Amino acid sequence: MSTTFPDLTLADWIDTRDTLHGYTQVLGKIRRALTPYQRHWWHVSLRLAAGGLTTTPIPAPEGSFELGLDLTRHEATFSATSGERDTVALSGQPAVELLDWALGKARAVGAEPSLERDKHASDAGAYDRQAVGRYLRALSTMDLQLKSFGGALRESTSPVQLFPHHFDLSMNWFSGRLVPDVDPDDEENADEQMNFGFSTGDDNLSEAYIYATAYPLPDELAGTEMPPGARWYTEGFQGAVLPYAELSGETGEEMLRAFLTTLQRAGAKLMTD
Repeated sequence: MSTTFPDLTLADWIDTRDTLHGYTQVLGKIRRALTPYQRHWWHVSLRLAAGGLTTTPIPAPEGSFELGLDLTRHEATFSATSGERDTVALSGQPAVELLDWALGKARAVGAEPSLERDKHASDAGAYDRQAVGRYLRALSTMDLQLKSFGGALRESTSPVQLFPHHFDLSMNWFSGRLVPDVDPDDEENADEQMNFGFSTGDDNLSEAYIYATAYPLPDELAGTEMPPGARWYTEGFQGAVLPYAELSGETGEEMLRAFLTTLQRAGAKLMTD
């Protein structure tokens, strides 16, 4: 695999992936509990930082604080406008231990998030630093590619963000139209949109993949002529899928951009027909 798209064969790092997934869920739940509501659940997602993932600033009684996962130093981080900073090493400890640490830091600056603790894993997991490094390189590339892709679109787009629930990095494109026969006040379901993202693999597909889908989904989108390696997928969700492994060659970035652009243009056209 290339350094831009390093090997992410899921079987080789699935235990570490699951550990990281649990850690992102901890940060996402604290952000959701304390951050002002944003449409389409953008207040529960994480953002990319140069060294990993961050909650972005979270309100506190006096100023704000931020939680992060530094995947270069392999530690969880805490910083506040008060000047307080702290870290704890990431070593495969149970997610509930990271939760206790993060809650303690939040409470130290006066924030009192209300969380359901029983949903956090209590078992220790694997933590392979090399696998984490490969994931960070892939995630950083995907983040920049999605931002570049979205920046070239005239209509509005969401932030590029990682959703802890599914552990996928994604971006939404909005046509600007409302879905017919849907209550305009139902913002969760009223906006016509497409979703583009990157998953490390899940119950639907056991390997990393890039996806593109639409809401509402035009029937004709499945017939779009796609770049080599991409295909239409219908098991668990409906959308176009490009296996991450297809990006291993010198034309990986070009193939990724062609996939995203082809599906967006086809979807946008079909939505107006």
